[in-house]
Amino acid sequence: MEFITERLILRPWKETDAESLFKYAKDPDVGPIAGCPPHKSIDESRDVIKNVFCGPECYAVCLKTDNIAIGCIELKLNGSTDMTKRDDECELGYWIGKEFWGQGLIPEAARELIRHGFEDLNMNVIWCGYYEGNTR
Repeated sequence: MEFITERLILRPWKETDAESLFKYAKDPDVGPIAGCPPHKSIDESRDVIKNVFCGPECYAVCLKTDNIAIGCIELKLNGSTDMTKRDDECELGYWIGKEFWGQGLIPEAARELIRHGFEDLNMNVIWCGYYEGNTR
């Protein structure tokens, strides 16, 4: 499944996104505030795509202009989050590369995924938490 917004494409991750993922996920200002350590190699990023970014509602955040992954957004369903044990609740998680901070891209992506969660997945609650030190 793919979602299109004014400036973005939200699409499933592909192994070919590993180089782009590494470019942004190696930044120590990005990963830790989203709950993961900075990536150390493209191979590690490829492994994350295969084993972490593989949930049914996990999407690469891409600009429409080039469809290259610059961030990630996910609705973490029951079984993938510790925020809920209910099937009609989920958690919204996201991050975006530092060079894209402050442009309103994640709020744009989140609006679409929240719409999808309530309208298409019939969620009653969508939670969103943050890690200590994440002032953004």
